[in-house]
Amino acid sequence: MANLAANLPRIVVTRTPLRVSFAGGGTDLADFYERDYGAVFSAAIDKYIHVTVKRHSELFNEPIRINYSVTEMVESVDAIQNNIARESLRLLKIDPPIYISTVGDLPASTGLAGSSCFAVGLLNALHAYRGERVSPGQLAEEATHIEISVLKEPIGKQDQYAAAFGGLNFFRFNPGGAVTIEPARPNGGFINNLFGHVLMFWTGLQRNASSVLAEQRTNIPDKLGILKKMRDQAHQLRTMAETEKFSAEGFGRVLDESWQLKRQLASSISSSKIDEYYELARKAGAEGGKICGAGNGGFLLFIARPEKKASVRKALSQLLEVPIHFEAHGTRVLLPFEQ
Repeated sequence: MANLAANLPRIVVTRTPLRVSFAGGGTDLADFYERDYGAVFSAAIDKYIHVTVKRHSELFNEPIRINYSVTEMVESVDAIQNNIARESLRLLKIDPPIYISTVGDLPASTGLAGSSCFAVGLLNALHAYRGERVSPGQLAEEATHIEISVLKEPIGKQDQYAAAFGGLNFFRFNPGGAVTIEPARPNGGFINNLFGHVLMFWTGLQRNASSVLAEQRTNIPDKLGILKKMRDQAHQLRTMAETEKFSAEGFGRVLDESWQLKRQLASSISSSKIDEYYELARKAGAEGGKICGAGNGGFLLFIARPEKKASVRKALSQLLEVPIHFEAHGTRVLLPFEQ
């Protein structure tokens, strides 16, 4: 276990962005990319998870305190119930006393990669706490190792990389597990135009992504053709971003086609209520859209022309709109204080 020197930072705060995935989600699962490479086109957004790490005072009764939706006060790392926090401390061999706190801008389990965002942000904070600066690639791989290899979560690899790198990216997932990060080089004004046409609504439904993805993984051998089309849509959107002016009709059409394909991957991806919301938005003028993340709840994202936004908002007036903007940066250390 590491003994932290007295001159190392004693308080660290990191900020890590959530993400929206536009196309290719599901092809980042190993059950697919080990057969045929996967690809995702996604963007980080200006909604974050903040993580604070500090040395816990010996004046408290417990050597470890962890604050998230609950507060854990425990005697040892092995006793921590939060899986990601426990395994991150184990991986980096950090001894108590230690205090960890996390707060997010949006609820957990809503399809914006909150769990992986927390993992990347916590690892970044713990490395900084040890006086280390590590690359986004290392943070993404460490988070992937914890979530997939150690905790056996039935998830893919896109979320950890989106949180670590930020920006607008084309991620390629290769057989053997290597990930190629290709930052998009969009035409001037494309990103501003894209996010100027985005509407995102909170369905009020939180869900466990693992249950949705477990069914999806089981179905992969029978859905390879669909997944290849979804991967090709990631290529298509990247080409649009780099070679064309933004087209609400074109971008929205790809999102709609991708959503219709995604709904076929597992029975739990959509629901009658989600389908109802989606059709209301389309009839009100949205060019296309999708449910964010694994499905069955969370946020609905639409592409709509500015002149159609009011009618879409009216059609979905029972839902809370959450404005989002582009975030160019991945996880960042904000506050390293010496004490």
